[in-house]
Amino acid sequence: MRAAWYADFGAAKDVLEIGEQDAPSAGGGQVLVRVHASGINPLDVKRRDGERGPMIGERMIPHFDGAGVIEAVGDGVDPSRVGERVWLYEGHWKRGDGTAAEYIVLDSSRANPLPERHSFAEGACLGIPAMTAHPLVFTDGPVDGQTILVTGAAGAVGNYAVQMARNGGAKVIGTVSSDEKAARAADDGATHTINYKTEDVADRVMELTAGRGVDRVVEVELGGNIETTVKVLKTGGVIAAYASMAQPVVPFSFYGFLMKSPTLRIIGCFTMPTDFKMQSVADISRWMNEGRLTSRVAAEFPLDGIAAAHEMVEAGRQVGGVVVTID
Repeated sequence: MRAAWYADFGAAKDVLEIGEQDAPSAGGGQVLVRVHASGINPLDVKRRDGERGPMIGERMIPHFDGAGVIEAVGDGVDPSRVGERVWLYEGHWKRGDGTAAEYIVLDSSRANPLPERHSFAEGACLGIPAMTAHPLVFTDGPVDGQTILVTGAAGAVGNYAVQMARNGGAKVIGTVSSDEKAARAADDGATHTINYKTEDVADRVMELTAGRGVDRVVEVELGGNIETTVKVLKTGGVIAAYASMAQPVVPFSFYGFLMKSPTLRIIGCFTMPTDFKMQSVADISRWMNEGRLTSRVAAEFPLDGIAAAHEMVEAGRQVGGVVVTID
């Protein structure tokens, strides 16, 4: 099978190789998927660069997320699943072989139905972003009637969080950095957007909520935004954070927190309980079938262009997912 891989950590153009590898076969409880699209996340490029754990084996096929068609099943898997279009997640979790190859085998629960209305490229965008967004919004139960602030509302995780919160009946306020991103967030269901580069986020949130603040903050930059978050959160509200790249050591005033009595949740999609993951998959699948969850593809690259695709993700200026197509 054709595949991309790296045998050493380093810059994309220096370490990524493309060639032939042996195709895998499905074992018990597994499915063999012919991959048509492989999604690239920031985690993928950080792992390739050596920032997220050691090498597993002599070479690693990158990428956690993807989409394709089930071609074979192992023992214990319904044979009727052969031919099913699926989106994939956790393809590279705790193992060396990810989705940047013509074929992948993985646990059947990690391959979930992809409706015909969604392209393989769109399906490959789901994975980490969607499976992170769902617990960010729903870990503490229903959000109907709540007001939720989503920071980075046009980002990979943020755009799904906006759509999911809207689907759950919440009023959504999103922070963005440009008019283009504001329009995208509004299309996804944000009731209001705030340009954090030109507006005071805390003042604007309090104005939009008539001084009441928000019930929940979905936070892309916990350390950098913590002072604003404390200002806008209702007493007893929830901060659900999934990143803090600019300021990974989070400074906060204990007594400022004490006055708000918040719940702070640090969300990682890989470590969520299995039952919650299954609920996430069920909701994502239902919303896709209903046309209430969409994916935005910023760019598609052929497998031979995987290094350029990684460089685009590293630059971080795209709005939407970056995908490698394997046809």
